Amino acid sequence: MGVALDDGLFDVPQPKPRLGILSLRAAARPTQASERRFEHITFVASDTREAQTALQRLTASYGHCERQRADVAVVLGGDGQMLRAMHKHMGDHIPLFGMNRGSLGFLMNEYREDNLHDRLRKAEISTVHPLRMIARDSKGAEHEALAINEVSLLRSSHQASKLRVSVDGIVRVPELICDGILLASPVGSTAYNLSVGGPILPVNAPLLALTPISPFRPRRWRGAVLPDRAQVHIEVLETVNRPVTVVANQREFRDVREVTIGVMRDIDLTMLFDPGHALDERILSEQFQF
Repeated sequence: MGVALDDGLFDVPQPKPRLGILSLRAAARPTQASERRFEHITFVASDTREAQTALQRLTASYGHCERQRADVAVVLGGDGQMLRAMHKHMGDHIPLFGMNRGSLGFLMNEYREDNLHDRLRKAEISTVHPLRMIARDSKGAEHEALAINEVSLLRSSHQASKLRVSVDGIVRVPELICDGILLASPVGSTAYNLSVGGPILPVNAPLLALTPISPFRPRRWRGAVLPDRAQVHIEVLETVNRPVTVVANQREFRDVREVTIGVMRDIDLTMLFDPGHALDERILSEQFQF
């Protein structure tokens, strides 16, 4: 399942975003092993003892090169480390292959030290695009951030928030009284979105999940599944008495007045998975957990 990120992860140059044409799709594509060569590997590891031990063993066996010259990044840790690596390598255009040295490992492959080059050549490809959030706060300042899983708006006082929700310029919920609301990608649909009752989305479906958090009014509205080209605009109706914070993978901005969320088509994040364990299969299997 998805894991949120720590602050300070946008310290690398990002491609200049465009919010005009928005889509989200993550699809497994057939691999052509003969065309793929992963000779130069850069390893990225979390600070845990298990990940650091794996880092030492793998670099001794396969070497290590700087990310600027790498053909692939092998990520050692859990889902949080994979998400951090996705942000770190967002502008590098190299695929990421995770091996689980953490806890859940939803985004990771099984940890094995043998035949790494062969595994990389045979891996299935999943490509995802990040969500982009533009927020304006009560002082008029504009903030931007990218998120892999979801963008969430959360009340930051003892009172429930009051929000107006629009999709593609049309007001769909004039007044939503709730603890918050989030927009999740298919990758993020198994994370916070699932925990607040949102739907699990197949990773190759051109969809987004718009899910309220503890809604009070309207009583019967429990969210919507939107086409992946949708642009969602959320206005905070009472910014003084009912302040709201927006979070994009734990990049947090307080006292926001309005937030626009879409998806970045022009940023591709490529993930590699062992055959039979690609991201689309994992998310499909998650729907049958009981």
